[in-house]
Amino acid sequence: QVQLVESGGGLVQPGGSLRLSCAASGSIFRIYDMGWYRQAPGKQRELVATITSGGSTNYADSVKSRFTISRDNAKNTVYLQMNSLKTEDPAVYYCNAGLVSYGTDLRAYWGKGTLVNVSS
Repeated sequence: QVQLVESGGGLVQPGGSLRLSCAASGSIFRIYDMGWYRQAPGKQRELVATITSGGSTNYADSVKSRFTISRDNAKNTVYLQMNSLKTEDPAVYYCNAGLVSYGTDLRAYWGKGTLVNVSS
């Protein structure tokens, strides 16, 4: 079984920062792309940022220059440093990973999400 577990969400004031973490565990053979998505109430889930196993990154326009995605391949962990948080950033943030587990083909796995709130 493979699990993705997010942590680091919480309440922060506008302009503040949070760092999200997502650790993948279980029978993992290889992890390819990892990423963060978010879903605000009443809205569809949207891409925030992705990172390849080689470190190439991609960001939604709305978070460029404010958010930074990184990963530690040795720890099977992906991070999202969120700076200059705005009132439009609150959502449940989900971790995603494309990986091969022992005995299975490449597929996408999701975490259960961590809530980020931005309020004064």
